Amino acid sequence: MSEPASISTSIAQRYATAIFEIAQDNKNLDGLESGIDDLETALRESADLRALIASPLISRDEQKAAISAIASKMGLAPVLRKSLALMAEKRRLFVVPQLIAALRALLADERNEVTAEVASAKPLTKAQTERLARTLSERVGKTVTINATVDENLIGGLVVKVGSKMIDTSIRSQLNSLQNAMKEVG
Repeated sequence: MSEPASISTSIAQRYATAIFEIAQDNKNLDGLESGIDDLETALRESADLRALIASPLISRDEQKAAISAIASKMGLAPVLRKSLALMAEKRRLFVVPQLIAALRALLADERNEVTAEVASAKPLTKAQTERLARTLSERVGKTVTINATVDENLIGGLVVKVGSKMIDTSIRSQLNSLQNAMKEVG
């Protein structure tokens, strides 16, 4: 991980932990999750909002006023609204995307859930996705949500990432292993 990305992640993690604990104490984890869903959607759809959180040309006061107005208009949970205002004051709004990811991870951990990133050569059917989720749940001991993508370069098979573990059953991987073994022999 590069140093600036590491610093951003560290900053976001500290804010996320504080926000999560406050929401948990207030028994408002559902409101927090709804708020981060809305905030993520707004970031994805609004170039102006992305510019607001990233631009060093916008003053602290302008950022704070703008993000506070946006958060109020969106009806975000008070802890999230106040935290975004504090982040603007401290010139930390640039970590909002990492903050969202950190909050999602904390919420998933609280519910004993984990997300598996699955790449396959062709789209998985609903039955395949459900069977894979059940199998992974048995292995990791948590409820598994599948985030499936298609990678035509795999030829066949799957590449599954759950946390720091990766299972690569793709034909591409098997061919690469065979190629390496043949190089060692010849």
